[in-house]
Amino acid sequence: MCRLFIEGDPSLWEQHTRSLRLHGLSTSLRLETFFWNILAEIAERDALTLSQLVAKLYDELLEARGETGNFASFLRVCCGRYLTLQVRGEVPAGPLIPIRNLDASRILLRERAQNCAHQAPSQSEGAQETVSPKAA
Repeated sequence: MCRLFIEGDPSLWEQHTRSLRLHGLSTSLRLETFFWNILAEIAERDALTLSQLVAKLYDELLEARGETGNFASFLRVCCGRYLTLQVRGEVPAGPLIPIRNLDASRILLRERAQNCAHQAPSQSEGAQETVSPKAA
């Protein structure tokens, strides 16, 4: 099973630091090549540079949450969500339709409904989870 991942292109998990300016301040972000590639694809869809996309995500996150927390982790999750939304058909795979033209409210509503429908029952509702070690 793991061969599919282990024998993949090792350059994708190499980390690279990029220097950016956010509101006139120089900062640097360290992400794996895989994530920089996805962010570049997202930026290209909306006719933004990579720096413009990162600044936009930073600003909107700060406005929505009041803080940015671990921003590098946030960017990784954005990439994962982008790919997941493509698999689910919520974001077209081709780059012709900009992300800004998608109906985010409807996509989020469908996603929340789907997540509620797939949530496992809690332990208090009788679900049990057991982990057993492999026999030697």
